[in-house]
Parts: sequence; C-alpha cells; structure tokens
Amino acid sequence: MSALLEHVMAPEVRPFAIAAAMIVIVGSIEVVSMLVGASLSEMLGTHVDFGQPSDNGVINAISWINIGGVPLLVFLLLLLGAFSITGFLIQDVARMVAGPLPATLASVGAVVVSVPLVRAASRAIARVIPKDESYVVGLGDLVGRIGEVVIGPLDQGPPGKVSVADIHGNRHFVWAVAAPSSSPLPQGAIVLLVDRDGTRFVAVKADDELKPSKSPLSSS
Repeated sequence: MSALLEHVMAPEVRPFAIAAAMIVIVGSIEVVSMLVGASLSEMLGTHVDFGQPSDNGVINAISWINIGGVPLLVFLLLLLGAFSITGFLIQDVARMVAGPLPATLASVGAVVVSVPLVRAASRAIARVIPKDESYVVGLGDLVGRIGEVVIGPLDQGPPGKVSVADIHGNRHFVWAVAAPSSSPLPQGAIVLLVDRDGTRFVAVKADDELKPSKSPLSSS
C-alpha cells in the first residue's frame, strides 16, 4: 500500500493525482449538496448556454470541447478524469521505456490527448443521460405551467425540485423555491411556476381550478 501511495504521489505524477483527488472531492460535495436540496451544478452556473457563440474565449473553448453539451459539472469531471488517467498512462509507458517525463511535459501530453477524448465522451454521454432542462423549448416557456413538487418542501431557502411538462408534453425536473409570500409547499403539492431566475423557478400553490384531475406525474 505504501509503495502504491509513493507511486501516486511521486513528483512526476502529482498533477494527475491532484486531478483524481479533485474528482472525489467535487463528487462528494455534489452528493452532500443534493441531500440538502442544493446543487453544485447550479452554483457553477448551468444557466450559461455553452451552445451559443460568446465573446468570452473560455466559454467558447468549453463549448468546442463539450460538443455534446453535457452539464458543466459532468464536463469538468470528464476533463479531470481524462487528464488524470491519460497522465498516469503516459508516465507508466515512459517509465517502462526510459524513465518518467518531467511533470510539465507529461501534463501537456495529457491535455493534448484528453481534449479529443472528452469531446467524444461528451457526445456519447449526452445521448443517454437525462437532462433537467430541455433546450428544445426555452426555460421561460415553463413559466405559467403547472407542476408537482417531487423534492420538497419548497420554501424560501434551498431549492427543491418540481416536475413540469412543457407544451409538447415533455417532462422536465427543475429547481424551484416558494414565492416570498407563500407558505412552504410540501412534496406532492401541485404548484404553478410564476417566475424564474436563471434555472431556478419561483412557485406558488396552484388554484383548485388550475389543478389537473390527476397527478401530473401519473399523466406522463
């Protein structure tokens, strides 16, 4: 075990070990934040549309690499994972041939190899993972729609989740909080989305005449 630890923490592979540690840390933070009704994905700015041209060079670079348009958190984990695995492999091969490369040179090689890998992975993952929002319709089109609280209760604190169908009948699971004047909205409550801020919606209890005859979830 000590030999493995020494190998992982050797100076020539330290950048890749740090990337692997970041995956564990970020993943753990996301799990904990989800348990308390928040989301690291939302904090990272999922409201930024990486599919549209931007004056920001960083956003354009991410858009080019993240060709599948997967959520930003997933993209970062993919990038860290590809960089870490590729870096370790480069150094292992170099060690068998002659000796480990300088960490800087190995890192450059890992980045060069990782970029096409992440592009291919993001395209493949985007085809199979569910998305919280659909970009076929704008998020603004969900304002005024009736939904059901699936993770709650909704109050003025950390957001919960609401299941809501768009005009085409496609179901979305969006972050939402209760309106400032609203009492807490329990899980299972039928709500009306009245406003939004980025990807976070504001909900109120739906009037009786607006409520569907059966749960929105059962009609999907």
